[in-house]
Amino acid sequence: MRRWNGWGEESVFQKVNPIAFEYLQAHVGLAKTSHSLTFDELIALVPSSRLTQHELLACCDMTCDAKDRALHAVGQSLPDWIGLRMGLIERFPDAVAYPKSAQEIRTLLDLASEHDIRLIPYGGGTSVVGHLTVPDSLQPVVTVDMRRMNQLLHFDPMEQLATFEAGISGPEIEDCLQARGYTLGHYPQSFEYSTLGGWVATRSAGQYSLGYGRMDSLFVGGRLETPAGSFVLKPIPASAAGPDLRQTVLGSEGRLGIITECTVKVSRLPKQERVHAAFFKDAETALTAVRELAQADLHMTMIRLSLAAETETTLALASHQKVLSFVKLGLSLWGVKDQKCLLLYGVAGSTDAVSQGLLSARRIIKQQGGIFVGQKFGEEWKKARFQSPYLRNTLWEAGYAIDTLETSVIWSKVKTTIAAIEDALKNAARLQQEQVHVFTHVSHVYAVGSSIYTTYVFRLADTADATLARWQTLKSAASQAIVEQGGTISHQHGVGLDHRPYLEVEKGELWLQMLRAVAKTVDPKGLMNPGKLME
Repeated sequence: MRRWNGWGEESVFQKVNPIAFEYLQAHVGLAKTSHSLTFDELIALVPSSRLTQHELLACCDMTCDAKDRALHAVGQSLPDWIGLRMGLIERFPDAVAYPKSAQEIRTLLDLASEHDIRLIPYGGGTSVVGHLTVPDSLQPVVTVDMRRMNQLLHFDPMEQLATFEAGISGPEIEDCLQARGYTLGHYPQSFEYSTLGGWVATRSAGQYSLGYGRMDSLFVGGRLETPAGSFVLKPIPASAAGPDLRQTVLGSEGRLGIITECTVKVSRLPKQERVHAAFFKDAETALTAVRELAQADLHMTMIRLSLAAETETTLALASHQKVLSFVKLGLSLWGVKDQKCLLLYGVAGSTDAVSQGLLSARRIIKQQGGIFVGQKFGEEWKKARFQSPYLRNTLWEAGYAIDTLETSVIWSKVKTTIAAIEDALKNAARLQQEQVHVFTHVSHVYAVGSSIYTTYVFRLADTADATLARWQTLKSAASQAIVEQGGTISHQHGVGLDHRPYLEVEKGELWLQMLRAVAKTVDPKGLMNPGKLME
């Protein structure tokens, strides 16, 4: 059963070795555990629905049950966690709908327009930037859970296209495709729970996007049901007939309507897939190697570089400390010591292509002084790559909060932007007379630049309000640093509520006016996911 107040399955617990807790206490300080609400206490916060006698309830298996409404009130952002764990949720949806077809969604939209009902599309509930927050609305709000729409509608190996209903999850997609010898190859951190429609709506990137492409390039067509009518995107290979209207659906975050089906490009399953690892003595040589790998067009599936603080943290959290002590000793003999950075890189394809790709990558890595350590680190990463979010549960229960933020910049700004983000977080914590542990990796690289993914850990405060204020100070400082460096406010998580204040700096007021005009056209009453992406 899935956790109601944290990440993942209740049966899965991420253990942390005592050395790791000592490491964390040294960097952040000794934390105090706080009381977490029980589910019954959360249910007691749910007010009466404004839709209990409404004709809308006959649509889409809709329910006003307090349990369903509580489970659909928030996502997985840190403010969401504070709300769930500490009782700071201000609003709940009035009902939850479970549509099973595009026709049911069409009926729901028509009734919502007639009765002025607000709608929040809900996929896997994994948003970390506030996409699912219930607006402060005088009108009733219905959350639309898409997960019953999870079927493969069409597959054609000649075209290498597959059309799915939008509520299908990552594992369900791969089960359908791999049984036919194909893969989508899209593996975001939330892969186990997030949905295809959610990936399109947030312009998702996956762990293997270097090889298979981001959702921007995988999504070739589909259907969007809007309050004003149906919007169908045909899967055409290329077109010069005006602007690409797929871009109005990609990244739309539920503001324009509900995505009901998606046509995506698929790939044949690779004959071989390997992830290798290397260490570098410092960030300078490591980043140079990563840039050269990205620009060499080696058809790699992934390049993931943990900078020094993340490498140190990863090794501290590892369970095989005795083995790691020998690894560290061996690396030190090669001059790779305190500032060491861990690179994971993957190649997939035919046996010859994998061998050639690894050989070419090895040549570039060696030129920058990289020390190869084989496949063991890569195998361990693959085995646990969807397990790291469970660490949030363990650390919260010990009194610590974890949050992440991400951006992307051109290569000439990567080092300065990393430093600006990390300094901003540390300075913001210092102003609160607190400490924060900050570490960064780059995991999505391009010929022209790279993503930057920063994690920070801090102590929970004594109250919910104080903890939320502590997070807001840290998040704001880091976000301001990103926009000052010219980075995007979101490389892969979307805008939601948390990033909305910074969007105009990146896009400009004219762009926002254009987007508002599109929203006004397809949703004249402003029923769809109010307040997200833009005011």
